[in-house]
Amino acid sequence: MFILWRHIFRVHIGPFIFSVVLMMFIFLLQFLMKNLDQLTGKGLSAAIIVELITLNLAWMLVLAVPMGVLVATLMAFGGLASTNEITAMRASGVSLYKMIAPAVVGSIIVCLLLISFNNDVLPDANHRTKVLMSDISHKKPTLTLVPGMFIQLLQGHSILVRKTFEHSNDLEGVTIIDYSKPMTAATITAHRGIISFSTDYRKLIMDLFDGEIHQVNNQFKNQYRVIRFQKHRIVMDAEGFNFQRHEASSQERGDREMNVQTMLQKVDSIQTLQSAIEIRLHEQTGKHAEEILDMKTFHEPGSIYSAQLNGIKVDRFLEQTIRSDLFMINVYERDARQYLVEIHKKFAIPFACIVFVFIGAPLGIMSRRGTFGVGASLSLGFFFFYWACLKGGENLADRGFFDPWIGMWIANIVLGVIGLYLTFRTARENLTINWSGFIRFIPKSWRTDAPPSDQS
Repeated sequence: MFILWRHIFRVHIGPFIFSVVLMMFIFLLQFLMKNLDQLTGKGLSAAIIVELITLNLAWMLVLAVPMGVLVATLMAFGGLASTNEITAMRASGVSLYKMIAPAVVGSIIVCLLLISFNNDVLPDANHRTKVLMSDISHKKPTLTLVPGMFIQLLQGHSILVRKTFEHSNDLEGVTIIDYSKPMTAATITAHRGIISFSTDYRKLIMDLFDGEIHQVNNQFKNQYRVIRFQKHRIVMDAEGFNFQRHEASSQERGDREMNVQTMLQKVDSIQTLQSAIEIRLHEQTGKHAEEILDMKTFHEPGSIYSAQLNGIKVDRFLEQTIRSDLFMINVYERDARQYLVEIHKKFAIPFACIVFVFIGAPLGIMSRRGTFGVGASLSLGFFFFYWACLKGGENLADRGFFDPWIGMWIANIVLGVIGLYLTFRTARENLTINWSGFIRFIPKSWRTDAPPSDQS
């Protein structure tokens, strides 16, 4: 039995490492194509760019490992079936369950290691990435300007530029909408401009050339003024726009930057605050408190009280207090849901490693092909289905349509049931997949050998 386990482990290790590395390489290429043009030519050192790429490898690994397990299981059992080793082991009295047992044990080990990684390493990596990206965006104001799009660079101002320059802070085709003053709206246009900092980096200075200022009074619409200028300077508060490394602990962490223990503490604190508000509602409204809590939202002032609270007399102050309390309850419930969703995600994604073994083993045996093309094709289909269910469940759980555990575990439940059914059927019958109908959809570069001649 030890020899059998060692053999099955051995046929899994190579495909697993190869598929994980390949998937991380694909994720890395996607990241570079999306972000590298915004980082190069901005005066950042190579060390900063390498650090950013290294920190992003954390989330890539989390996604690559489950798919690596699926590809490895498909290739391993497909290879064993194609060389008739599965048939030989069955003839020797070894059941399919005993063949899968080493892969299940291995997937459990990988699952536990990935859970530890999700809880201890990934949150810190995500937080350091956010801090570093924030620092990089403060390196130059032009980094956040996207030609042809309005960007709210600073509060009260929307800025549109037609063209930016990689090696300078020059701008072309500048349009600025200034809504910082409630009584006056201003639109500033200029053919070109230059962004610079004050000597102490506290102010952002924008020098504009050859333009116009259009002002309109929001109270008296007939008061409209146009000012033409050769040079105009706008000075705005720019604290924090210079690039300087901040300590990771100096910024508040989001849910994806916390471990499970911290998020559970957050949920407990939120639930304590929510309970205090609910107790106050009970004291204020008595027997109607449960009815109010069930409604959660209000429409026109007083209408809900007269329609659903049986004519209870509530003064305007108490009405506004109850509305405010219900609003805060909704906010607390939303925040708690987001934390609970993230907690379940840290366990649901690693658990997919176990689920994918029960998907990959029977499919590998049924296909009787151990090539990477077959493994990758089947794995991509199941993984895309899994990821769609996971993201859809996360969004619906965040919005309160599902409980957090349902939203994050529905993908594992569905694929787990399918995997157990396939495993049970394959253990009882010698099933095969007929490749003649869809072998043409596999890229020719992946087809390293023809389908077995004994397929039906």
